[in-house]
Amino acid sequence: MAAAGAVRAARRARRGFDIFVADVPWTVSSKELKEYFAQFGAVQRCQLPFDKDTGFHKRYCWIKFSSPEDVQNTLQKDSHILEGSKV
Repeated sequence: MAAAGAVRAARRARRGFDIFVADVPWTVSSKELKEYFAQFGAVQRCQLPFDKDTGFHKRYCWIKFSSPEDVQNTLQKDSHILEGSKV
């Protein structure tokens, strides 16, 4: 029974808290997105999907944070500007 509790705790620890970011400028990379959003909390992952036909990213991404507080810190800012564009 203790093993099942440990498995549930491990799953909770791996959970992330995602936000969806739209209108990402073409010139912004996943590294730049991760660095920008790191000011609001611990970023576990930045998923910036690419179009296999064009080779360009699809102008949206998901940022995965470590805690719900990190998400709240991000959402408290009125607007996020990357390379002159509001995302």
